[in-house]
Amino acid sequence: MKTEESKAAAAVLLQITDPHLHANAAAKMRGVNTYETFLAVLEQARAGGLWPPDAIVATGDLVQDESREGYERFRSCLDALEVPVLCIPGNHDDPALMAEVLAEPPFQVCGDTALGAWRVVLLSTFVKGEDTGAVGGLGLSELDRTLRAHPDEPTLICMHHQPVPMGSAWLDGVGLIDAKEFLELTDRHSQIRGIIWGHVHQASDRTRGDVRLLSAPSTCAQFLPGNEFFALDNAPPGCRWLSLHPNGRIETTLDWLKSRG
Repeated sequence: MKTEESKAAAAVLLQITDPHLHANAAAKMRGVNTYETFLAVLEQARAGGLWPPDAIVATGDLVQDESREGYERFRSCLDALEVPVLCIPGNHDDPALMAEVLAEPPFQVCGDTALGAWRVVLLSTFVKGEDTGAVGGLGLSELDRTLRAHPDEPTLICMHHQPVPMGSAWLDGVGLIDAKEFLELTDRHSQIRGIIWGHVHQASDRTRGDVRLLSAPSTCAQFLPGNEFFALDNAPPGCRWLSLHPNGRIETTLDWLKSRG
C-alpha cells in the first residue's frame, strides 16, 4: 500500500490498449461490443482511487476498421477527461488518419514526453500491411538519439508489439521482428526502467535485468495465454495502472472489469 508521500511523488499512468473501435458503435468483434467495453473500462477506472492519472497511454489498435469515425469515437470518449492522452499505432490502425484526427491536445501521437521525473517514449512498431511489427532502422536510430538526449531521466518505452516471446506459437509469430536489435539497443541505456506493450490481449509481468517488461489486457476480449493456436480467454476487459516513482521504481496494478450483471 502506497503512503501519501510516495503517492504524491509518483507520476500515475493509465495504460489502455487494443480497444478495436469501429465506425458503427454497435459493431462487435468476436462477439464483444468493443465500444461498450471501452466505455465500461474507462468508467471503472474513473471511479477508482488512482483517478485522475497524470496521463493515459493508448498502446495501439485503437480502431479495427481504419475508419475516421472510429478515431473520432476514440477522441470523443477521452477529450473531456482533461488528461493528456499519449497514443501509438497498432497493426490494425491507420497511422496517418490516426495522427490527423488526434492532432490536437490533449492527444499526442508518437514522439516522447516528460511525465513527472520520467521520460515516456511512444515508439511506433507499425508495418504497413503486416500483423508483425518492427521498429526499423530509422526508428532505432531515433530511439537511440532520444535516449542519449535524456540519460538521467528514468524512461518508460511504450509500444504495440511484444519485444519478448509470450509463449504462444501463433502470437509470437506476429511479434516484433527486429526484437533482437531493439533489445540490444535498450540494453545499452541504463536509464530505461520499463517497457510496456499491447497487441497480445493478455497481462504479463517479468523483468530483463533491471527493466520491467509489462503487457496489458485489452479493453475488449483477451487471448488465452500459453496456447499454441489462437484461442480466446474468459478473462474480462481490463487496463493497467502504473505509478512511476522518481527513483525509477514502477508499481503497477491490473484493473479488470467487474461483472455488470
